[in-house]
Amino acid sequence: MKALIIGAAGFVGGYLIDALKTAGYDVYATKLKHENIDVGVSVYNLDLTDFSEVCNLLNEIKPDMIYHLAAQSSVKLSWEKPQMTANINILGAINLFEAVRLQSPFSKVLVVGSSEEYGDIDYARAVSEKAVPQPKNIYALTKLTQEKLAEIYVKAYNLHIVTTRSFNHIGPRQSSQFVVADFCNQVACIEKGKRKPVITVGNLDSYRDFSDVRDVVRAYIVLSEKGNAGEVYNVGRGEAIQIKEILNIILSMTESKIEICVDTAKFRPIDVPSIKADISKIGKLGWTPEISVKKSISDTLNYFRGL
Repeated sequence: MKALIIGAAGFVGGYLIDALKTAGYDVYATKLKHENIDVGVSVYNLDLTDFSEVCNLLNEIKPDMIYHLAAQSSVKLSWEKPQMTANINILGAINLFEAVRLQSPFSKVLVVGSSEEYGDIDYARAVSEKAVPQPKNIYALTKLTQEKLAEIYVKAYNLHIVTTRSFNHIGPRQSSQFVVADFCNQVACIEKGKRKPVITVGNLDSYRDFSDVRDVVRAYIVLSEKGNAGEVYNVGRGEAIQIKEILNIILSMTESKIEICVDTAKFRPIDVPSIKADISKIGKLGWTPEISVKKSISDTLNYFRGL
């Protein structure tokens, strides 16, 4: 069985490559020209916004499974570069779906979306896939558009596309532009004497549903193999934890005396106060999270300590 990962050089890609190889797949991966992947699989340079490149790649590989991870995935950056975000996330999805239709219509495709799509919801309960999305930022809107495009291609062309609304995931090797990795990186730098003992933070009052990236890639494989075409699945832990508590856990793991400084520049123009996933739907396919938030944080902090 051939598995193709679109956008494999990112945080999730390396873990997904490892998990697919362990599961016995022949793995193919794409990256941008300036990125590096060194994991012993077939690697291709791919500009997802170039339709001919996408078509040629699918025609050559004819993958059984396609994992679409390529995205501009930062909410903050989507406010700063909305055109780039839409170009990658929306045009890229159209190019992929069209290429699948023309070159590899029997491929099973998993498209990774985001919990940001939900926007304003009932914060008192876990949000299910039945909730009506109300995106509140540009990134979220592009991901919801991607999901709706997938629905159209399933209905119009009978393609097998499954989409996710993935909640926050964390773990070693994550970019420090994301909150948990950012905190861990700052603490590690303080411990090494590379910065003053002050950690800068944004909004600490929000609650988020954090899963370990290693649990997330297991979910993606389950969904690609067992998910129903045209349907969307939440991928998360099913619990919400306050960002302030995340910070406290990290600070409890260091002996350094660290001052906390709130930086309003780290605040989003619009933020969702709390969100957690109802994961009963994916649970029926046999998946459940296994790695604790504390374990994920510890592994992430130790990763940055080792740099």
